[in-house]
Amino acid sequence: MRLTIARKLALAITAIVIISIGTLAWVTSQNLKSGFIAYLSDLEKQDLVRLSTMLAEDYRQYGNFDRFQADRRPMRDLLDQLRSKPRPDNEDPQSPPPRRRQAAEDDDRPPPPPPVRSGETPPPPPPTRDTGTPPEQRPPVDPMRFGQRLSLIDKNGHALIGPADAPGSVQAIMLGPERVGTLRLAPLRQLSNASAIDFVSVQVRHTLLLAGALILVAVGFSLWLARHLLRPLKSLHAVTARISKGQFQARADIISQDELGDLAQDINIMAQNLERNEAQRSRMLADISHELRTPLTVIQGEIEALIDGIRNISPAALESLHAEVRHLNKLVDDIRQLTLADAGDLHYQFQAMDLRPLLQDMLQRFALRMEQAGLRLESHLGELPVWVNADGSRLTQVLGNLLENSIRYTDSGGMILCTLARNGAMLELSLEDSAPGVPDSSHALLFDRLYRADSARNRSSGGSGLGLAICKVIVEAHGGRIHAAASLLGGVKISLQLPCISPRNT
Repeated sequence: MRLTIARKLALAITAIVIISIGTLAWVTSQNLKSGFIAYLSDLEKQDLVRLSTMLAEDYRQYGNFDRFQADRRPMRDLLDQLRSKPRPDNEDPQSPPPRRRQAAEDDDRPPPPPPVRSGETPPPPPPTRDTGTPPEQRPPVDPMRFGQRLSLIDKNGHALIGPADAPGSVQAIMLGPERVGTLRLAPLRQLSNASAIDFVSVQVRHTLLLAGALILVAVGFSLWLARHLLRPLKSLHAVTARISKGQFQARADIISQDELGDLAQDINIMAQNLERNEAQRSRMLADISHELRTPLTVIQGEIEALIDGIRNISPAALESLHAEVRHLNKLVDDIRQLTLADAGDLHYQFQAMDLRPLLQDMLQRFALRMEQAGLRLESHLGELPVWVNADGSRLTQVLGNLLENSIRYTDSGGMILCTLARNGAMLELSLEDSAPGVPDSSHALLFDRLYRADSARNRSSGGSGLGLAICKVIVEAHGGRIHAAASLLGGVKISLQLPCISPRNT
């Protein structure tokens, strides 16, 4: 049989309950036995005190205890008198167990005669209990063997009845200020009276029956609790099984507000992300196939035209082929970098650096291209150094992609504005260009892979649609953020934020 979580939980709860209730029942039964014996011992101590008073009167009458050594009958008579007299109310314990006194009285009385049938002669009455009754015909008057555990020692230390050094309770026999003897009572080790044994047995049996009933209730409750607690797991198991088969649209029902409910919510978020990533992967594969097919088709057409003699082999034809190969190579390199970034294999070499010289160098390198494109460059970089912990080559790649996009997608006669400032603990770099812009709904999508807003910014201008996605990966690896918004110049404003460091950390 397979041990499911529900069965393991039920077995664990059941085992704990059985051990707990079983231990409680055993301890209770043992305490009941020892407590009842202690209760009887307290009663015997009271009897011992009363017996010492009676022996003191006997000593007053006879002057010694010698007659008790010669004959045991006087001691039995005293014990009979002791049991025939009720205890004073102030000597009774606070809560005596039931049936003890009645059982003792029943033990002292002779058994009732059998009922007389019609026509029969009634049996003779039983002999009355007096000193003349033979010992073998006496009814049992010492159920706890009080007399057998009793020792009587005279004032000289001689044992008249029982051992002189018996352990247990000790009671002095006082006649006025004089100690005329000592009583010793061995402790009660176990119950020997049938009524007392029956009483303890009934209580122990009731305790065990109650423990068994509680165990059965606990087993039933543990089974119900295990099923109730693990019912959400069945739903989660079904959902995860569907997700493992590629059914990313599966969602788990949140039927509780505890940790299992949080787990169901996390599984739903995971399934949603997997579904989105799968859709993005499929779309990206289709876009990449399209992007690769276009330059390959152009190259294939150019080569076929050269082979068929439609076009002559000339520097212009070779330059066209070279441009398409460069575009294809850049697309493959961008895809490779994104793949490395997704796998966590895009390595960085961080070091403290001032971003202003790096940005000035990049603007100077692109100044000639901006002039050839008919664009005007304006920059505000400030006078103070701005220190960041960054990889210079990766930031050069980011700035190159941003400047390349601004030059490629800005109409001639426009301008590009570059601003560098420090805002608290963050460095803010913004790069704005003039028209054309993109719709406001497209700003958040510009950093998606292979996304193009409209025909004004398409691959006919040479872009692969992966540059901004690479920029986002690199900036986030530096602990920064990058986003797009509408520019006041009419184009797009790209804002980049990086955490600054103190110059003393350089």
